[in-house]
Amino acid sequence: MRLLLIFLLGITILSCKKDKTTDFKIFTEVTITPILTDSLLSVRAIDILDDGNLVFAANNGRFGMYNAANEQWQIGTKNYDFLNLQFRAVAHTATDFFMLSIENPALLFKTGDTGSMELVYKEEHPNVFYDAMMFWNNTEGIAIGDPTDNCLSIIITRDSGNTWNKLECEKLPKIKDGEAAFAASNTNIAIVNEHTWIATSGTASRVWHSPDKGNTWQVYDTPILQGTATTGIYSIDFFDENNGFAIGGDYTKPNDSIANKIRTIDGGKTWQVMANGSAPGYRSCVQYIPNGKAKALVAAGFKGISYSNDSGESWSQLSDEGFYTIRFINDSTAFAAGKGRIAKLKFK
Repeated sequence: MRLLLIFLLGITILSCKKDKTTDFKIFTEVTITPILTDSLLSVRAIDILDDGNLVFAANNGRFGMYNAANEQWQIGTKNYDFLNLQFRAVAHTATDFFMLSIENPALLFKTGDTGSMELVYKEEHPNVFYDAMMFWNNTEGIAIGDPTDNCLSIIITRDSGNTWNKLECEKLPKIKDGEAAFAASNTNIAIVNEHTWIATSGTASRVWHSPDKGNTWQVYDTPILQGTATTGIYSIDFFDENNGFAIGGDYTKPNDSIANKIRTIDGGKTWQVMANGSAPGYRSCVQYIPNGKAKALVAAGFKGISYSNDSGESWSQLSDEGFYTIRFINDSTAFAAGKGRIAKLKFK
């Protein structure tokens, strides 16, 4: 009998361990502290440098860096041929910061030895419009944009951002009519190791995948809301090579929540609609929380900040304050940016 009781007790203990739903932090609130306010500023592109500092690029040629340790800003304005430059994409290596403008001409700037933002790529075309940029490592990076021919615009650097080359359409899947991308939060691209995913949107909203840093590509259909110029995926993120999440909807109908959140567990080959018909509605950015076991997610948009701890099956609204984009520093702290401000967020 004693042995039986010990055996049953052991089963009970093991069962309790299996029933434990999470081994990561669970959040119920967020504290938002503005670190930069400017009514003329609209920020959709931010990035966290290796040292934890924040960089941004925005409208009207504005860009800057925030030193998190001493809470100091360095802000500048980039001019080029009297153009009013609008930046929606930023990225970094260990030594440089890059920013890329939308519209014609597309201009890509690198910090340079003097910090003066040197032009390293220029593209002129009536339809040119770049949406997002990211680096695989300190040598290789990628930027993506709307099609100028019958394929996505994809430019790649293999020399630390000194030169960029556009992929020929013959090497890429063909675009569908009305398929493009949104420059809403600089999160159309997700990278894990050598794997790269690109989210498109519009009348067709698909996920493009490269397993080899942009050398070869496959494209997969998704069940997300699509069919008009304002619908589709606005943001995509991957926790590892299998688990990914995408969010969007229709920014003209921000409260609609039908088929605007999708999840993959097979590296983007297939996608499942999550929390269909339940809040949140339209969001412009989704990010996995570090150390969240591919379960913890935060989604931000101009209608507020939402949180999930079950891989997107259910969500809670943490704040009604609107932001366009968000990036995590660690598993409880992030920076977020939007219309007129950049803020530091503390999740509790």
